[in-house]
Amino acid sequence: MWAGRERKAARDVSEPGHWFEQNPLWFKTAVFYEIHTRAFFDGNDDGSGDFRGLQQKLDYLQWLGIDCIWLLPFYPSPLRDGGYDIADFYGINPDYGTVEDFRAFVEAAHERSIRVIVDLVMNHTSSDHAWFQES
Repeated sequence: MWAGRERKAARDVSEPGHWFEQNPLWFKTAVFYEIHTRAFFDGNDDGSGDFRGLQQKLDYLQWLGIDCIWLLPFYPSPLRDGGYDIADFYGINPDYGTVEDFRAFVEAAHERSIRVIVDLVMNHTSSDHAWFQES
């Protein structure tokens, strides 16, 4: 089924001609895999999915033939709105790991020529967010 699909070796994304830049309309033919981090794979045996678990399953996801992972919200949140009620746009929900875990996951995905996009809602925040608390 996926016999004709080739993966290119990862290069520095700042290089001209990097595979990210070869086709600005890549998303029109891409195979996306949407992931709720908490529910995907537990990499540290605490009962909840996390970025280490995602990284451990990248070879499987590559085998499926995906081009892009679409992550549902993974930011700190009181989780009253499925994680879309973000309390800190710069952080990672500690149940999922650390910023370093996220970076390692993204780098490992890029090594497999898999893009990563994130679901980020900017039109509202959680009532726990500093902006809301200060208003």
